[in-house]
Amino acid sequence: MSDLNTVARALVAEGKGILAADESAPTIKKRFDSIGVDSTEANRRAYRELLFTTPGLGEFISGVILFDETIRQQAADGTPLVEVLDRNGIVAGIKVDAGAKPLAGSPGEKVTEGLDGLRERLAEYVTLGARFTKWRAVIVIGDGLPSRYCIDANAEALARFAALSQEAGLVPIVEPEVLMDGTHTIERCFEVSETALCSVFAALSRQRVVLEQMILKPSMVLSGKECPRQADVETVALQTVRCLRRAVPAAVPGIVFLSGGQPNEVATAHLNSMNASGRPHPWQVSFSYGRALQEAPLKAWAGRTANIKRAQDALHHRARLNGAARHGTYSAAMEKELVGAA
Repeated sequence: MSDLNTVARALVAEGKGILAADESAPTIKKRFDSIGVDSTEANRRAYRELLFTTPGLGEFISGVILFDETIRQQAADGTPLVEVLDRNGIVAGIKVDAGAKPLAGSPGEKVTEGLDGLRERLAEYVTLGARFTKWRAVIVIGDGLPSRYCIDANAEALARFAALSQEAGLVPIVEPEVLMDGTHTIERCFEVSETALCSVFAALSRQRVVLEQMILKPSMVLSGKECPRQADVETVALQTVRCLRRAVPAAVPGIVFLSGGQPNEVATAHLNSMNASGRPHPWQVSFSYGRALQEAPLKAWAGRTANIKRAQDALHHRARLNGAARHGTYSAAMEKELVGAA
């Protein structure tokens, strides 16, 4: 099991983070629709090959979370995409949950499904080259929400997933996401985030999950999207770290934040502020961004082979900026470099 700790630490190596490329079929269709490209198997494969073959990507990206379709695909030259990543020094992972579904007896809330048959699926993913897994839970803040029932139900599922992953020799990325949607204040987000994280780690303990062999992927502590009082970058960083220090044991090797719909530059600035405080954290503070890394290259590509280099340059740029944020050395002025490159 010591190998799991090695993989976990590699995923949160200094200056690096994770690329989330595990969009479900409906989600990637929406992304492709935004650039006028049909979401066919061939187009999805071509796009993800574009991402994974970006020159120098391994300098800033430690791992990539794949979708079930993608882990089975090959590059145009017949090389499995998992092997393409490995050649670039990037660890392949796999999303294993079956999505958030309505929670029985609690209108407006969801619980993530996918535990049935998970042990067998994990065994197959190991043979396909996966070294880590991911499971996402969704917590909504609203009128009377979330309920403790919802928080605990999702925590239990996250813990069961994590235990099964470690049993299979895979590092679990545990993702309890508190959604940004709503009018809630940052103070309310802090309260819900702390409660959810405490419930998750209590469940992980009950399920005998080894903390040194997992990664946490939380949302940041933010004001709701519709809240009239939006917290500034420094406040978000301060409250997020304060919440994590209350709830996350130091034994966890690293925390990789999701962007959760934040604008690209804002997600990078928040991460940078957390790492620029000068105060050492008990865990590595990193990123596991999807849209915040992919939005720029997706637009640059637009489904055209002639745009591949431009798209790869855009991905490399965003990965490099988030790599800088890992050190607390990112600045808004660095964003302008993309204009010069284009």
